Amino acid sequence: MKKVIVLGATSAIAQATVRLLAARGASLYLVGRNAANLEAVARDASTRGAPKVEFRALDLNDCEAHASLVERAWQALGGLDGAVLAHGVLGDQTESQRSWAAAEVVLRTNFLSAASLLTELANRFESQKAGTLVVISSVAGDRGRQSNYVYGASKGALTVFLQGLRNRLAKSGVAVVTVKPGFVDTPMTAHVPKNKLFASPEQVARGLLKAADGRKNEVYVPGFWALIMLIIRSIPEPVFKRLKL
Repeated sequence: MKKVIVLGATSAIAQATVRLLAARGASLYLVGRNAANLEAVARDASTRGAPKVEFRALDLNDCEAHASLVERAWQALGGLDGAVLAHGVLGDQTESQRSWAAAEVVLRTNFLSAASLLTELANRFESQKAGTLVVISSVAGDRGRQSNYVYGASKGALTVFLQGLRNRLAKSGVAVVTVKPGFVDTPMTAHVPKNKLFASPEQVARGLLKAADGRKNEVYVPGFWALIMLIIRSIPEPVFKRLKL
């Protein structure tokens, strides 16, 4: 990936990914909500070797702006051959189950806005018969659990969407890479007590780019989450209902 749009570029994982892409000499188009933070990320990417860095402040929940956003990024970099979707919110499960408005924010941000952006990018990449779409989903989407089922549903829907998109684009030579991190030590999880299962944003970024380089389908980052989620998915529903997960 040499001409890459990064969506949600000020998130911790995205910033770590941008640093690695910049060191590789990739040109970057960075998108996020906060213009000041974006400018800081862009400056850092330039000092690390990115030959061209552009950025735009935008609320990615504004799906009507996605077509023009992709067009502007395309024009700014002279085309795109990569995209990293890293925006999302954890939300509050207790609030989400009390209030549909709160749940809708999680679903719109994590799934609907991502699906809209992917539709625009997929059509572009399909027409040029090349490109790599890398999307951060989550292990939470593998099975609904009472502790975070709204967030899990948003990521589960995203994972299934990506499966279908991958199937559609395979004949066009476009890679669709689903990255499923477990717990990551970021500002979004600052309130969660940390343990040995937590990965750093840099660890996830390295796994993300390794998967993109290998044009993988779905990867768990770190890899031990594949086994953990296999076990969780295998628990019979009558037993699972009695567990507090």
